[in-house]
Amino acid sequence: MNRRTVLTGSIAALALLASACTGTGGSSQGADAEAPDDPSEAKGSITVLTHRTDLVQDGTMEAYAAEFNKTHPGVKVEFDALTDYEGEVKIRMNTENYGDVLMIPAVIEKKDYPKFFAALGSQAELSEKYRFTDYSTVDGKVYGQSPIGVVPGFLYNKKVWEQAGVTDWPTTPARFLDDLKAVKSRTDAVPYYTNFKDMWPLTQWTNVNGSVSCDTGATTKLAEEDPWADGADLRVADTLLHDIVRGGLAEKDPTTTNWEASKPKLARGEIATMWLGSWAVVQMQDAAKQAGTDPDDIGFMPFPAQQDGAFCAVTSPDYQQAVNVHSDHKAAARAWIDWFTDKSGYAQANLALSPLKDDPLPEILRPYQDAGVRLIDLDDTKGAQVKSIDNSSEVGIYKPDYRQDLVDLARGARKGSLDDFLGDLGARWAEARTSLGS
Repeated sequence: MNRRTVLTGSIAALALLASACTGTGGSSQGADAEAPDDPSEAKGSITVLTHRTDLVQDGTMEAYAAEFNKTHPGVKVEFDALTDYEGEVKIRMNTENYGDVLMIPAVIEKKDYPKFFAALGSQAELSEKYRFTDYSTVDGKVYGQSPIGVVPGFLYNKKVWEQAGVTDWPTTPARFLDDLKAVKSRTDAVPYYTNFKDMWPLTQWTNVNGSVSCDTGATTKLAEEDPWADGADLRVADTLLHDIVRGGLAEKDPTTTNWEASKPKLARGEIATMWLGSWAVVQMQDAAKQAGTDPDDIGFMPFPAQQDGAFCAVTSPDYQQAVNVHSDHKAAARAWIDWFTDKSGYAQANLALSPLKDDPLPEILRPYQDAGVRLIDLDDTKGAQVKSIDNSSEVGIYKPDYRQDLVDLARGARKGSLDDFLGDLGARWAEARTSLGS
């Protein structure tokens, strides 16, 4: 199972549906999904839409439902696993029949959440217990809750880096490049792998935003400033990616990369490093087991930048579960979301960051904890505004296209300079901000 990718789809169709939700949907608009005081009081049959086809096929989700029914015996849970989750749900949401519980598709604009989803409660209350509530808050109400959080970082083969003579995490982009050069000269591994052909891994580089500056307001800065100004987080990230490729430190032909094949290659030490997120550690460890290598060889390091002598890494939610505003069983649907978030153990099973603020860090983030890496929860108050600017500018910081162009520039398949390339991105961003009145 891959980390979800952002599908840009027909936003206009869903916006039209949202604006039309004053008829049959009008009576439901703004309805809350309150959990019953007594779990046994929740009643009804609910359908949960999920992108985790693997967990439905292997029976894991049914096992979760069986545990849920021990405390919620009156609720029958059925799962509808969708391979093309974004594409299929986008179509279903042109009707009222899009399950009782679903992950909020990326195509839905934040301002339209109340027209499609039932409120889970106030942010003031829920934010005391959960991370990420501001990512789905509209007018003070929360409309979605992610069952897991992720932290960005470099997946790396520790044995390969040690063979290259590198045992400490690099603290600057320049030092990181020097370390990759050592990997290239002293080992047979590809120092860095872009996963260019599969496209979606390139979008992960946007998660550097906030990690360089250690700034919880990094998203707000995207809405108000040039993301590619000198010293800005995205400029630092994109410059490093460019310099890796320009320096011959990535695979020879990015157009032939393969995500699934890259996992055992990193496990075997044929690839040294990839920028992804904490969600990928489990997959790489599994690949190591299947390849007959040591899962402990899989390391995870923060972006090479520090503030006041400390690394920082941003936290972000995965898909956020929501209740269909048209559901006839909102209390039952809400009961499932609360149980799955609080008691299922899903985050622990995936070695992921728990959305519960009081939960300990997962084992895979123990090196971060031991090294004093600061985890930064970004303020997403202006997240919707950033996405509007991004769509209007057609830059696509959450899409792979511009970074594919960046890699092509770095490898000589596209003409131009890095300064001109990043300057053009900044100009388009500024024009979109002005046109939107941002």
